[in-house]
Amino acid sequence: MFFFFPQLSWLLFSLFFHLFTPSLSFSFIFNGFKNLNPHNITITGATHITPTGMLKLTNETSRLTGHGFYPDPIRFKNPTTKKPISFSTSFVFAIIPEFKNPGGHGLAFTVSPAKEFAGALPSQYLGILNVTNNGNISNHLFAVEFDTVLDLEFSDINDNHVGVNINAMSSKNSTKAGFFIDGNSTKQDLNLKSGRKIQAWVDYDALKPQLNVTLSLSSQKPSTPILSIPLNLEPVLQDFMYVGFSASTGLLASSHYIFGWSFNTSGKAQSFDLNNFPSIPRAKKNHKSLIIGVSVATLLAVVIIAIVGVVFVIKKTKNTDEIEEWELDVGPHRYSYKELKQATKEFREEEILGSGGFGSVYKGVLPNSKTLIAVKRISNESKQGMRTFVSEISTIGRLRHRNLVQLLGWCRKGSYLLLVYEFMANGSLDKYIYDNPKVTLNWERRFEIIKDVARGLLYLHEEWQQTVLHRDIKAANVLLDSELNGRLGDFGLAKLCEHGSNISTTKVVGTLGYIAPELTRTGKPTTNSDVFAFGALLLEVVCGRRPIEPKALPEELILVDFVWDKWTKGTVLEAVDKRLKGEFDEVEVLLVVKLGLMCSSNAPSARPDMRWIVKYLEGEAPLPENLAPPCDSDDKGSFGIDFEDYVHSYPSSSM
Repeated sequence: MFFFFPQLSWLLFSLFFHLFTPSLSFSFIFNGFKNLNPHNITITGATHITPTGMLKLTNETSRLTGHGFYPDPIRFKNPTTKKPISFSTSFVFAIIPEFKNPGGHGLAFTVSPAKEFAGALPSQYLGILNVTNNGNISNHLFAVEFDTVLDLEFSDINDNHVGVNINAMSSKNSTKAGFFIDGNSTKQDLNLKSGRKIQAWVDYDALKPQLNVTLSLSSQKPSTPILSIPLNLEPVLQDFMYVGFSASTGLLASSHYIFGWSFNTSGKAQSFDLNNFPSIPRAKKNHKSLIIGVSVATLLAVVIIAIVGVVFVIKKTKNTDEIEEWELDVGPHRYSYKELKQATKEFREEEILGSGGFGSVYKGVLPNSKTLIAVKRISNESKQGMRTFVSEISTIGRLRHRNLVQLLGWCRKGSYLLLVYEFMANGSLDKYIYDNPKVTLNWERRFEIIKDVARGLLYLHEEWQQTVLHRDIKAANVLLDSELNGRLGDFGLAKLCEHGSNISTTKVVGTLGYIAPELTRTGKPTTNSDVFAFGALLLEVVCGRRPIEPKALPEELILVDFVWDKWTKGTVLEAVDKRLKGEFDEVEVLLVVKLGLMCSSNAPSARPDMRWIVKYLEGEAPLPENLAPPCDSDDKGSFGIDFEDYVHSYPSSSM
């Protein structure tokens, strides 16, 4: 009895432990997907199971996303230690481009908190992230991407690579797609878009910690991975997460297939014999034979068919993009004209969000992803000018800042350039401070918007890899998101230059009332000329009126002169927007007014740069005591050009 009770106690303890301690072992195997119970896999977007049992994530349709996920959450952390659990997965896939070589965009094996991706974008975002959440640590996203498009925005190494992504579309590590043959240390190239069956293994060792990614064109797993990196997933993984695949297409499309899939958290995932899977579907070739009738009736029928065909071709050509060779080098952010036409309901007037001297802005909904967008349509007759314009716009599309409206892409149709932006739910700032707005922004919100725009402009001038001159800063180009945060938008006039260099253009563009006086003499925009426009914005936000108001009294016509007059008389608070009903912080208002007058100086060197402006607004530095008048001349307005020129030119919006 003395020996029996300890043994019994141990048996009872072991039984209790196994009954009430969660198992860390989990696995599943899909040897194809034919006759699969719908509850065994969750498919969304364009994904469907083919009659031969393949999981087809996308097809040849542009701007498409598709997902296939294991339906139940899987434990990824030890419940006792809260440390990550090792896992291994193997799958067989194939990517078949719509055309012989170019296609897009790729697929990704994904571990995420959810199996549905609300708001995720197609193209370079692979259906798992979007502009807003890209890079957020709260995503808790791990993905291994098999990317078939070179995207400079995310610093892709080429258009045929494998990358490891953590919470973002920019890969933490990446390598050219390939594989090793055992006994041969030379890496063999592998074309992801070859249409061949490719087996992939993703193995994570949580103890080391280390991630290995291996590829092969055979059933046998090579001993050498193509990617082997130290990687601690503890900050990324949650207790329970979902595993699956996501794929997307862009302007050019590919079909993405998964043939088989295995997963294991207690050992290596099972490999597959590629010969056991069905043949890869090939694009159907449409062979047409021209049958020429010999009878008059047959000839007449052919003529009628030809006429109908010509009409059809002409009608279809109106929506067809003529893509020139140089456009292929610009980058993958090109939308099709047909897609944007459908998104904006054929550019219907009811969809217009606003208009200016360069064109109209339309609200749109992308037909496949259902993403809200804003489309600006502008004209440029010069082919060389269009080429330069598109090149710069594509580069500007790589800008990333929380206070900038994201440029998603572009489209060229004849002499028209269409710029596609993320949609801002609350429209432009001018609608809240001019005339009779439906909603009046209080001073606290106005001050925050001013600081938002200042931070965005500082990023453009100093913090990005090149200096970006916006050239059209005004209230109409400050957009408000769903939380009324300010974002500087509309980069249709923006110019790039290297830090410390001068821009070569001499064409004066912008909106009257915001154009710095030196531009009328030199035509060369600088960061100082952007600061001048920002000064006009500061004053109009405080005063609730435009820089030039033709209906105002003569002494109030030009806003900066009116405010300066009030400043010198010590009555500047009388210029504050009456809609605020006196409810504002006087110290903040005086700060913004004084800063606006400093930025409005005729002398470019007297204007502060954006870094100092942000410091002033954030309270990190005091404003200078003395304030020089914006204009040193009595016979000209504060804009440094003849007063009559402004009176007769206004109210044309943009030059």
